[in-house]
Amino acid sequence: MSSPRNFESRVTLTTEKLDVGEIYDWCVHPSCGAIVVFSGTARDHAEGREDVTLLEYEAYEEHVEPRLEAIASEMRQRWPDIVRVVLAHRTGPLKLGESSVVVAVSSPHRPEAFEAGRFGIDTLKATVPIWKREVWKDGEDWALASQDITDVKAAQIREKGEQ
Repeated sequence: MSSPRNFESRVTLTTEKLDVGEIYDWCVHPSCGAIVVFSGTARDHAEGREDVTLLEYEAYEEHVEPRLEAIASEMRQRWPDIVRVVLAHRTGPLKLGESSVVVAVSSPHRPEAFEAGRFGIDTLKATVPIWKREVWKDGEDWALASQDITDVKAAQIREKGEQ
């Protein structure tokens, strides 16, 4: 007899350090044979910007968690067997090597966990109003990859058009 599943999601925007190990541990579930964790970390360079020393994130806070909830909901519609989902993002200054974003998914099988995790991070980046400022040896500015924010449904339409 299989264990009853506990379909849960955690969405968060925080100034606190993201504990990737704790997120992984929370995703463990007896019915799941796969956990996929993506952690985006602060790195020391960007295109045309060497010696990046600091990243700082700002967010349109009241819009972040509802958009993260919408992403988690869409993930569950597309991959109904996924059990636990985490979508977490930092704000404020980050040191090099610290996680700025973590997406984690547990599922009975790996294909669904990988697909849902990839969708989660890609859709988060396209739809959640969070912006990054980089500080490097020759200056500081908002990240080169800044983009217009769309809603989850618009991102899905664009994704289908690119396939």
